[in-house]
Amino acid sequence: MTNQEIENIQLELLTLADYEALKEAMIESYSSLSDAYWKESRISKLVTSFPEGQVVIKVDGQLAACALSIIVDYDLYSDRHTYKQITKDYTFNSHTDDGDVLYGIDVFVKPEFRGLRLGRRLYDYRKELCENLNLKGIVFGGRIPNYHKFSDELTPKQYIDKVKMREIEDPVLNFQMSNDFHPSRVLKGYLPGDSASNEYAVLLKWDNIYFEKPEKRVQALKTIVRLGLIQWQMRLYKNVDELMQQVEYFVDAVSGYKSDFALFPEFFNAPLMAKYNDLSESDAIRKLAGYTERIVEQFAQLAMSYNINIIAGSMPELVDDVLYNVGYLCHRSGKVERYEKLHVTPDESRVWGLQGGSQLRTFDTDCGKIGILICYDSEFPELSRILADDGMNILFVPFLTDTQNGFSRVRYCAQARAIENECYVAIAGSVGNLPKVHNMDIQYAQSMVFTPCDFAFPANGIKAETTPNTEMNLIVDVDIDLLRELNQFGSVRNLKDRRKDLFYLRKK
Repeated sequence: MTNQEIENIQLELLTLADYEALKEAMIESYSSLSDAYWKESRISKLVTSFPEGQVVIKVDGQLAACALSIIVDYDLYSDRHTYKQITKDYTFNSHTDDGDVLYGIDVFVKPEFRGLRLGRRLYDYRKELCENLNLKGIVFGGRIPNYHKFSDELTPKQYIDKVKMREIEDPVLNFQMSNDFHPSRVLKGYLPGDSASNEYAVLLKWDNIYFEKPEKRVQALKTIVRLGLIQWQMRLYKNVDELMQQVEYFVDAVSGYKSDFALFPEFFNAPLMAKYNDLSESDAIRKLAGYTERIVEQFAQLAMSYNINIIAGSMPELVDDVLYNVGYLCHRSGKVERYEKLHVTPDESRVWGLQGGSQLRTFDTDCGKIGILICYDSEFPELSRILADDGMNILFVPFLTDTQNGFSRVRYCAQARAIENECYVAIAGSVGNLPKVHNMDIQYAQSMVFTPCDFAFPANGIKAETTPNTEMNLIVDVDIDLLRELNQFGSVRNLKDRRKDLFYLRKK
């Protein structure tokens, strides 16, 4: 199955209603093993005793991958254990809520869904679960199904060393190591019947650097959110495929650093208008609007494939022959939501014939509520105040400015929004020149992340910033808990101290 054929990828907790699909998937995934699936009573035990440890990924409603886990008191076992021992004779009675290590019982992806990075998504979930439960780390015995091809000439240790040195390709072990799991030792006789591995396994571990003894805390939403800002270089592209190759390069880059969001600039796809430079500016941008639907579909696929929420800057869109400046929030789950630029600049109205939209709302994400305002909209404080009243934690501002004074208007207004609304504000723009596109000759940008100004934040209210007018990424962590503390205990409290007895703000 290709990314283009997928409409939805969803990570969910496993339920007994999924059992028949789970059984079928395990049989297909472990075709070389006998009794390659868990009985329903065993799955029931896992789901009942540790529901959050059992997750599946469904692709367009079809079960495609699964991860099963338990919590164990690892001091009761040595690093020389077998699968039978760690599961207490396959009963999972070894699970205890008072344990200190998340033990991986199983991870698999159905053959037809391999190549979609679903395994990485499952491992990322396990890591977040381990951190949220304040466990020491993750441990599991990893099969080495290619070892039987080399067992006559190599010991398991020699085989693992050659895999580490990339002298032997082992897709399973290479994948696990690329996801930060380090081999600890070789386990002999780990899984009886695993002839492909000669019944050997590699004990793999991942250490939770945030572990604090003895506190345990479970959090529903992430509190540390990683933002990936793309400072986009305007350059000419032969076609939309070449433009989207550059888009995927940046998505791959920021997702490789486990970013939760990727933010693209306003009108990042403007180079495609070069093909229509013989037309008037208003006709050329209407031609550009013809690419929008295709680009959004590809953004949605990238969001699911790379497990990252993408704010797709903005693009022109025709609705009943009216031209709007719109963007799309592509969730990593496959969900797609639309936002509009409400205030168009005099130039956008006069040259391109753009009209302002009417939709203003926050968006619920797996990292909390966010708001999105396109460029000029950030200069109208009423908009962000309405979003803040609706619970916004992060405001994203994709922008496009040609001169430094235009950029300064966006930059300083965006920073004011962070202070007055007690939120983070991320802005991302484009740099470079487009000499073959009318009304898009030059661009000036410096992408930045702003914070409120109080003791828990940078004194100047700037969390991070790029080099001006240089193509680059900016990756920044923001702490949502600090906003809540600011709201209650800040030196000043801009949201709480408003004189609502004198004035109020409402949305029609």
